[in-house]
Amino acid sequence: MTITRITHLPTGSDFRSLFERSAVETGFLLTVDDRLGIEHLLRQRGTRNSPNPALLNGLLRHKLRISRGTPEPASPDLVVGGCHVTYMISGEGARSGVLSMNPVPGMGYVPVASLLGATLIGMRKLQKVPLLRDDGQIDVVVVLDVKPLPDRDAA
Repeated sequence: MTITRITHLPTGSDFRSLFERSAVETGFLLTVDDRLGIEHLLRQRGTRNSPNPALLNGLLRHKLRISRGTPEPASPDLVVGGCHVTYMISGEGARSGVLSMNPVPGMGYVPVASLLGATLIGMRKLQKVPLLRDDGQIDVVVVLDVKPLPDRDAA
C-alpha cells in the first residue's frame, strides 16, 4: 500500500505542544507490557499501514517519552492494552472497543497503531486530551469508562 496523500498539521503547529499541558497536569501512565508493546510496534513497523505513519510514529515516541510507569497491577481506571474502553470524541456519542497492540485487529478493537489508540493508551477514566485526526484536525477525546476483559481478571 502506498500512501499518496500525507496529512500535515497546520503551519506552525507542533503536536508535542498539544500534549505537554495534559501530561504535566494529568499525565499518562504506561505499564511495562504497554511500553514494550509500543516499542515493538515501532521496531517492527507495525504502523506502516496507518494513513499517516510518520505522524503516528512521532505520537507514539512522544507518548513513550512523557509517560510515567505505573505500579503493577495497574489501576482499574487506567487504559491499558487489552482493556475495554468507552470514550467520546468532541461531543459525538459514546463509543467503545478493546484496545489492541495488534496493528490489524478485527471489529470492535481500537488498535494502538492508530492515532485514536495511541492517544487512549495510558489515559485514565474521565481524563480529557487533544486527539489528532488523520485529516490534520484536532478534536478532544475523553475516557468515559474502562473495564478489564474477563481474561485479564483471571491472570
